Amino acid sequence: MRRVLITGGCGFIGANLVQRIVETTANHVVVADRLTYASSALALNTVLKHPRVAFVRADIADEAAISRLFAEYRPEAVLNLAAETHVDRSIDSAQPFIETNVRGTLVLLEASRRFTTQLAPVDQRAFRFLQVSTDEVFGSLGPSGHFTESTPYAPNSPYAASKAAADHLVRAFGITHGLPVLITNCSNNYGPFQHPEKLIPLMILNALEAKPLPIYGDGGNIRDWLHVQDHCAAILRVLDAGQIGQSYNVGAANERSNLQIVADLCDTVEAVHPADTNPAMRAAGHRSYHELKRFVSDRPGHDRRYAVDAAKLRSELDWAPSHDFAAGLRSTVEWYIEQQRAGVFSPDTVGYARQRLGLGLVTA
Repeated sequence: MRRVLITGGCGFIGANLVQRIVETTANHVVVADRLTYASSALALNTVLKHPRVAFVRADIADEAAISRLFAEYRPEAVLNLAAETHVDRSIDSAQPFIETNVRGTLVLLEASRRFTTQLAPVDQRAFRFLQVSTDEVFGSLGPSGHFTESTPYAPNSPYAASKAAADHLVRAFGITHGLPVLITNCSNNYGPFQHPEKLIPLMILNALEAKPLPIYGDGGNIRDWLHVQDHCAAILRVLDAGQIGQSYNVGAANERSNLQIVADLCDTVEAVHPADTNPAMRAAGHRSYHELKRFVSDRPGHDRRYAVDAAKLRSELDWAPSHDFAAGLRSTVEWYIEQQRAGVFSPDTVGYARQRLGLGLVTA
């Protein structure tokens, strides 16, 4: 049983991770979250009410708040999931990404270093700082090959650059200060609790309301899609058994182009909520969700392809994804339909009207 500090525990991956920990372990969880636009009200109202979960509203870049948190809760592990994550928003304004993703990670590392120096040697050795990162730090792949843990970092967006900088800080604290650090680099996640600015929830919610389904460029950009619960299982496996100082790629070998994803979503929404029974579709004069697809100008600096080699995680830590993509996509669609009917993702609730971002217009 551990006391685990999860930063960003009200976000997409964080909320799913908290849920998995309380359902599958005896660990106690402390969630630190600033409650930004991307935080999930559902997480606050459900997952965080578990008796083994404590919540602290805190900004990871606030040194005083983080010092108080360590002093009060004395975590045995830190899982850093707090981050600004949307590439489009980083194009419009990079500053929040540097503040949270880089400076915030540094504050957490410094707090962890100070805290561990006060521990007994056995507790110092047991402490872990796990940085949850992204495959986007590696840049863009050509039509073949995969990212491995030895792929050089070559970030192409301000978001990716901020995550790369954070990863380098984590590694440096491990080498320079002997902090027991771990890094995971995951592929694109999907599943419940994701903010509607991201591709899959945006397409689902727009389809339900008979709104256009915007596809960047020619739709040929490829990502490796990973169910968020498979990602959470990988994080916990690395926390328990990962080798200190190592990084682990997390992916499901499930490459799909954006065009394929949108087509799959149209078919899945049709299967769950047929267009001819959808009042919004009838009012708009559409008989098929595929009719909503629209090609729009591409994202600046849009990486063409990501593909993750997770062989190290599979072979050394005996992890494997358990979610079939079609079934996972259907359960995700069903979840968003339920939340849409409850008004959870209305523009007034989430502060986002599903407008196009990433055109270089400052939004912060």
